[in-house]
Amino acid sequence: MHPATAKWYDRRDSVFIEFCVADSKDVKINFEKTKCGFSCLGGTDNVKHENEIDLFEAIDENESKHKRTDRSVLCYLRKAQPGKAWPRLTKEKAKLSWLSVDFNNWKDWEDDSDEEMGNFDQFSDMMNNMGGEDDLPDLDGADDDESADSDDEKMPDLE
Repeated sequence: MHPATAKWYDRRDSVFIEFCVADSKDVKINFEKTKCGFSCLGGTDNVKHENEIDLFEAIDENESKHKRTDRSVLCYLRKAQPGKAWPRLTKEKAKLSWLSVDFNNWKDWEDDSDEEMGNFDQFSDMMNNMGGEDDLPDLDGADDDESADSDDEKMPDLE
């Protein structure tokens, strides 16, 4: 039995934990007031993964949810005290080898006045509605041949 690799990040009213297990089966998530438990079978060889986290602060276990994808299991933990930053996920300061901060999604929201997308349903909709190539933004003429760079001179022939 191995702990699953996990990444986490903090938001104003919630904490997200992503357990990085591809092709997970028999996923079990247990939300308690100050704990989060995770277990599953993962990969083609059905390795048993199990994690238990003593959380930094209390959560609302009835409002906490999870979503399984082919690559991971994303958990949305609703904070019992929204607006209070969590400097770490765990109650203890000990470094867990399988847990890291998800810096791609981390945001210092304490200094922001913008409202966050507050609930998991909106987050799920955003994940489900991620489009294909047709939804890519215009890259400001990235394909225009007329925008020559100063280093686009003709190269001399090799001898």
